Amino acid sequence: MILEKLHTKHETPIQYAFADGTVLNERIGSAILLEFTGNIFCRKCAKPTKKSFGEGFCYTCFLSAPEASPCIVSPELCEAHLGKGRDIVYEEKHHNQPHYVYLAATDQVKVGVTRTTQMPTRWIDQGAREAIILAETPNRYLAGVLEVALKEMYSDRTNWQNMLRDIHEDTIDLVQEKWELMDQLPEDLNQYFTEDETLYSFEYPVLRYPEKVAALTLEREPRIQGILTGIRGQYLYIDDYLVLNVRRHTGYEVVWK
Repeated sequence: MILEKLHTKHETPIQYAFADGTVLNERIGSAILLEFTGNIFCRKCAKPTKKSFGEGFCYTCFLSAPEASPCIVSPELCEAHLGKGRDIVYEEKHHNQPHYVYLAATDQVKVGVTRTTQMPTRWIDQGAREAIILAETPNRYLAGVLEVALKEMYSDRTNWQNMLRDIHEDTIDLVQEKWELMDQLPEDLNQYFTEDETLYSFEYPVLRYPEKVAALTLEREPRIQGILTGIRGQYLYIDDYLVLNVRRHTGYEVVWK
């Protein structure tokens, strides 16, 4: 099996499966074995590569593939609305499309950007407890500009260790946070603010949250064996405190038992 990001369904709790359809929720509480064969394949061209770059690319595709463009990480760099990019067809289909700017609660409130067709998947992949849409823009670039304007107040990154330990501020009220921001948005971006107060909540299949976590990588631990005790975001919990980021290992060939 070649690893890809875990597939999810927004249910209670979140349902998880490998890309080949293998359901994971039913294995929680049971012994599992994940063994790395040593082979890595590029997610774009499928060629063997000795090292993975940017979540699953060989170095050549990392430098050329539209899926690895700098604006994936930094939306404010997107030029799709100008008819530019690594692949104009890809940019038009994925980036010159409506995007949401959102607030999500993990350990604290963070701001983020996602294509409208990627919600709630984006929030689940981040391990968010709750999320709310702040604004809707006609393209990725404007969403990125709005996100940058809010970075002085909110982080755009998740503290993965706190998220996996379920450490969070109990006083977070995303609806209140959203309305307090309305008058603080730059005047030229205020037009994209949405009054939708829908609050999205997520429950993850975790037997118990650990007091500490230790990250596993298949390079250091090619054979991972233990009890699958939970899943949150894109992480598998092994024996409670050991965690493996599946998405980070995109393209790795493994044996799963």
